[in-house]
Amino acid sequence: MRFFGGFSFRADHRPGGPWSAFPSGLFHLPEFELEREGAGDLELRGRAIVDEARDPEEVRQELEQRLIDLRGELAFRSPETQRPRVVRANRVATDRTSWEGAVVEVLAAIRLGRVSKVVLARTLDVTPEDPVDPVDVVLRLWDANRGTHVFLFEPEAGSALIGAAPETVATLRNGTFQATAVAGSIRRGDDPDEQAALAATLLASHKDREEQRIALDDMVERLTDVATQIRMDAEPHVLALTRIQHLETVIRARVNNGRDVLDLVRLLHPTPAVCGLPRDAALELLAREEPFDRGWYAGPVGWFDGEGNGIFAPALRMAVLHGGTWRLFAGAGIVEESMPALEWEETGMKFEPVLRALAAAGVALSDREEPVRSEERRG
Repeated sequence: MRFFGGFSFRADHRPGGPWSAFPSGLFHLPEFELEREGAGDLELRGRAIVDEARDPEEVRQELEQRLIDLRGELAFRSPETQRPRVVRANRVATDRTSWEGAVVEVLAAIRLGRVSKVVLARTLDVTPEDPVDPVDVVLRLWDANRGTHVFLFEPEAGSALIGAAPETVATLRNGTFQATAVAGSIRRGDDPDEQAALAATLLASHKDREEQRIALDDMVERLTDVATQIRMDAEPHVLALTRIQHLETVIRARVNNGRDVLDLVRLLHPTPAVCGLPRDAALELLAREEPFDRGWYAGPVGWFDGEGNGIFAPALRMAVLHGGTWRLFAGAGIVEESMPALEWEETGMKFEPVLRALAAAGVALSDREEPVRSEERRG
């Protein structure tokens, strides 16, 4: 049995606002699971709790019929078979001047030697005039972002978390560990030649290489206490996603007996790729400079089973739905050579996967972004 869910970014998180349905940790045991290993066949599994007063065969037949019905519903919900209705929506964004001012404050802390990196986030609220089903949105997100870790978690009706993370915090299967250290960003480009040129620019960027190295070194150092045979790529390679490219290094190891995937998540989260370094100093800066509750943004989401196996990814390229409003989050790694205007543009690129999924699901976004009022930013 696999339990699906996740954790908040901060251990002291308290539910509230858009995160009212999200405690510091929550997992569900699903009735149904749809899975495919590699290019193999899809497998739809169902489970039921059998009361001792009931005939198990009767329960089995009921479950089998529900599986048949669900298979038909899944085919109907495919993006290829649904034409979304158009729903107008307004956008409210983090104030650019205030956010770039926060980047300047972080750069000052870096010059003073208090931190070497801080991942500073901003938000974008999208409010459709009529509700949009998160299943419709995540189907579009999945269709356009193959190669990422796409997730949907719905703790209660009307509240949901969706996203498409480009990396993993921890994957553990029968004692074999794997994760990816991802940092540095550049756009994908409009054709193969431009993509290759931009990838070469990213690989040659001292600023982006340093940002990625910080994430890699910290993860490897933390693993040394719980793992052996730690291996990593000699050099980072370019991870090319639908609209953005990153530097990526794969880390593999053998985990000591008695350690499970939750132990590894506890050890590694928050990585420098989503928080900064040193961890405590970066968290302190984020608490002061980010005028909103991160909630589960950049927290570990995924699944674990009874044998200690599992997969967890940071909740990135994501949005939380609450009260009919989708709040999108995007962050940028601030290091010594960062420029505020370029970091603003990078976070804009990171909003695009969810914005495009909303648009594909029928949300007609306004061209203009209204800035958050000052009293809201400090609320």
